[in-house]
Amino acid sequence: MLFLANIQPDLQQQVRAQLPQARFVALDSMNLWIDIARDSLVAAIENVDCVILNDAELRQLTGKPNLVSAAREILSWTPAPGASPEGGRGPSVVVAKQGEYGAALVTREGFFALPAYPLESVIDPTGAGDTFAGGLVGYIAAHPDEQLSDELLRRAMAHATVLASFNVEEFGTERIVRLTGKEVAARIHELHAMTQFSGAPLQLRG
Repeated sequence: MLFLANIQPDLQQQVRAQLPQARFVALDSMNLWIDIARDSLVAAIENVDCVILNDAELRQLTGKPNLVSAAREILSWTPAPGASPEGGRGPSVVVAKQGEYGAALVTREGFFALPAYPLESVIDPTGAGDTFAGGLVGYIAAHPDEQLSDELLRRAMAHATVLASFNVEEFGTERIVRLTGKEVAARIHELHAMTQFSGAPLQLRG
């Protein structure tokens, strides 16, 4: 497992090259690198499995008008023949961070979205995106014997969403350092209850 956190894209490529056999490689970035090092960032993205950006950055990077079309554009990027000594296959997962509105997961097979966990008070949003990205990759890393399926990715999204919700409750890492597994599991259960419904599909007439 390899998580290329938000650093200069050339450095991301250098780190990626050191782990050509990584099972899953995720990359985070930001608008600065899109502005000043776009070509290098695109080359880095072509050699990872998962791209994690906020929705505005996805649109900025691709020039597409909305999240879904931007994600589909990135999913079409693959290394040029012979240009990928790292063994990259091109991204198969795009995760769009949407702040207080949650996050979306786009793959070649489908789309999944989760709202943010509802909080009455947000003390410090700093680091929420980093906590989300680390939680997503960390959950996948914690399940090494499980196939990288849509189900696993959806559970990883829920885990990441919940961790980010704890992060914003206090300043810096104050809340995270006291966090327990039971607290995380309880909030995931609550998020699951909030985001499911039952009943037959609506029958439309006319």
